[in-house]
Amino acid sequence: MRRSSARTGGERKNNRGEATRQAILLAAERLFAERGISAVPLRDIGLAAGQRNHAAVQYHFGEREEIVKAIMEFRGAQSEDHRTETVTDLLLGGTVPTLQDVVSAFVRPLAIHIQPDNNYLSFLSLYITEEGGYESLGDVHTGGSVITLRSLLGRLAPQVPEAVLEERWWVTLTSAVHALARYQTSQRKRAHLPADIDVLIEDLVMYLSAGLAAPVAERDPRAGKPD
Repeated sequence: MRRSSARTGGERKNNRGEATRQAILLAAERLFAERGISAVPLRDIGLAAGQRNHAAVQYHFGEREEIVKAIMEFRGAQSEDHRTETVTDLLLGGTVPTLQDVVSAFVRPLAIHIQPDNNYLSFLSLYITEEGGYESLGDVHTGGSVITLRSLLGRLAPQVPEAVLEERWWVTLTSAVHALARYQTSQRKRAHLPADIDVLIEDLVMYLSAGLAAPVAERDPRAGKPD
């Protein structure tokens, strides 16, 4: 009986701890999105999460960089759950995927975050701006589907030199984030968009796909023979 009571008490404590951690995570995401990542004191995050203990954020996450990483891994895993199935279908399907398929497999799972209480897109857009791109996310682990999508590009756009294609891929990723964040903010601020959100996402996919395969400028020193 005592063992059972002790176990139940421990489970409750763990559940409370996890709930507190999640509250801090979501509060940090919202404040980072509103003010900028470097502008938010950790104390403000704790207060927004309902924590009276000023050290609560450090206790659960440590430094600011760990909170940022935790947000990305939490939200990235949600996108990865959606993206993995799509990527599997692309690889094992009976038809050759297109550039639109690849871009869509990145964009649409990211667009699931266009939700009323989800601030991930605005947060990620600001992070990319502050850090100069996605490249600084090398130690964030959210799954391998995006890497798989990148590996398909060379076969689908062989006319584009590898160095150009690599940069265009980064532009595609960052542009998708910024565009989706703008759509979500427009919905919140003005309650309307120039078209239905599904139409805008479809057009975004088409636009970014065309950019990947666009002709390379003649004076671009990378415009030699494709690798």
